[in-house]
Amino acid sequence: MSVEEPRRIVLFRHAKADWPQVADHERPLAERGRKDAAVAGRKLTDTGIPVDLALCSTSIRTRETWKIAVHEFPQRPKTVYEERIYEASPGELIALLNESPDDVRNIVVIGHNPGIQGLAEILSGRSEGDAGERMRRRGFPAAAFAVVSFDGSWKALEPGAAALLDYWAPEE
Repeated sequence: MSVEEPRRIVLFRHAKADWPQVADHERPLAERGRKDAAVAGRKLTDTGIPVDLALCSTSIRTRETWKIAVHEFPQRPKTVYEERIYEASPGELIALLNESPDDVRNIVVIGHNPGIQGLAEILSGRSEGDAGERMRRRGFPAAAFAVVSFDGSWKALEPGAAALLDYWAPEE
């Protein structure tokens, strides 16, 4: 694969979590979250993006979101559960993506706000169609995802380097 081919990143916020008396990292999905994760998985499949690698936070709610969503995929990508995604800032997420091997073309990051939304906003130097307006209007609710695209190697990923191609959020 050439580094000149566009790369895509799907920035996927975990689905709606429950609030039991457990540590934040251990919070499971709520019933609505399980339903929204399945719908998000179908919507991700509809984008036609062949995901090569999934980077998923180690929290229970992100792991459950990914397990449900990926069930909708025609082929399961390699998944890495990465503790650095939990509570990561956009800069920390960029640093993590900069470590990706250049033979990986498309990555989905399953994480948390405010990091995931912040990263979508920081990376997107431009947007196609009404994706940017929809994201600004809706924010980044649970189970939402944004798709950004950029040219070059993963090491070259930096603020403003990508275009926002798509955005989806479940109905409230």
